[in-house]
Amino acid sequence: MQLTEVTYDSAVPVDGYGPGFFRVAGQVIQGPMLVTDQRATTWGGMDDLTALLALAKEIDVLLLGTGADTAHPPRALREALEEVGVGVEAMASPAACRTYNVLVSEGRRIALAALPA
Repeated sequence: MQLTEVTYDSAVPVDGYGPGFFRVAGQVIQGPMLVTDQRATTWGGMDDLTALLALAKEIDVLLLGTGADTAHPPRALREALEEVGVGVEAMASPAACRTYNVLVSEGRRIALAALPA
């Protein structure tokens, strides 16, 4: 079996996560977070559409980590993002973190908004 090392160039990967927190590029973020290939910050949660809509010109897809379990995104969030051309993929936060890392290493135009598990 051939193993391929994942490289991120200048992108910001998710290093880890645990109960109530995420670790991104060595920084611990308590509570919900928003990560792009260039930065990681706290996020206001599912009601914080402003931060997500501000990414419309930078990303094609938003990975939405819904906590410990997969849940449907709020309709208003999904519709607002789709209206500006951003697709939404909801999944449990651990899976969203792993998926984000793979896609950002490929240079995809994505962001991750995640609730802690």
